[in-house]
Amino acid sequence: MSGQLKEVRNRIKSTQSNLQITKAMKMVSAAKLRRAQDAILLMRPYALKLQEMLQNIVSNSEGSIDLALAAQRPVEKVLLIVITSDRGLCGAYNSNVIKMAKQVIREKYEEQFEKGHVEILPIGKKGYEHFLKNGYKLNDSFWTLFHKLDFEHVKQAAAFAMEGFVSGDYDAVEIIYSEFKNAATQRFVAEQFLPVARVESTDANAGRADFIFEPEKKALIAELMPKILNTQLYKSMLDANASEHGARMTAMDKATENANELLRSYKISYNRARQAAITTELTEIVSGAAALEG
Repeated sequence: MSGQLKEVRNRIKSTQSNLQITKAMKMVSAAKLRRAQDAILLMRPYALKLQEMLQNIVSNSEGSIDLALAAQRPVEKVLLIVITSDRGLCGAYNSNVIKMAKQVIREKYEEQFEKGHVEILPIGKKGYEHFLKNGYKLNDSFWTLFHKLDFEHVKQAAAFAMEGFVSGDYDAVEIIYSEFKNAATQRFVAEQFLPVARVESTDANAGRADFIFEPEKKALIAELMPKILNTQLYKSMLDANASEHGARMTAMDKATENANELLRSYKISYNRARQAAITTELTEIVSGAAALEG
């Protein structure tokens, strides 16, 4: 009986230690989430408006100017920018991003993948380790971007993709990431990065805007397009960062609830075992006393 009590006590201590860890991680994630959420909520309207403007420019410039970053050609070589996190303990967040990447390959680029023409550019340690372990064609130049998340570092990855597209190394570039909705909800998306998408509409005037260009149109577009694409990738990184902290906070909150429930269960088991031990001892004392009297 004493051995059983000791085992339950050890389990209680272990669960209490885990409970302290999950509580601390939840608090840390909540603090980081507030900063990450503020960053993406401030950035998103600006980035989406720039993206809309870029699509309108490309659509209105069709046939009038050579837009290298909007060139439509048969897709033979593909680059997938897959954004995961550097750390785990965030539920199914990373596995869902990786699952989305594999789904995109299976549904859109299976033929190119079989020829070895699909390259993964992972951002984040978890995605890098998974695709490396499973033998995917990788570019490992930018998987550490979350070590210092800022615009200057992110635009280096965007510049690599743009240079590869213009030079013909890639015919299509997509970003696969988690779009932040709230702390408990993320939407896993595959977003076209290159070529720049044109506005699709049956109405020739719908979704288009008439821009006045100053200075000269060609020079302005050549300067503007890379900057807007840099912003698009940076927005995706901020979305992924907020999603990670939201997923981790939610996972640690659930882990804390489970630890509390387990702790209650262990305490009930301990009290029952202790009461049984006391009852056994009292029975032995009473039986011994009765034997002496007899």
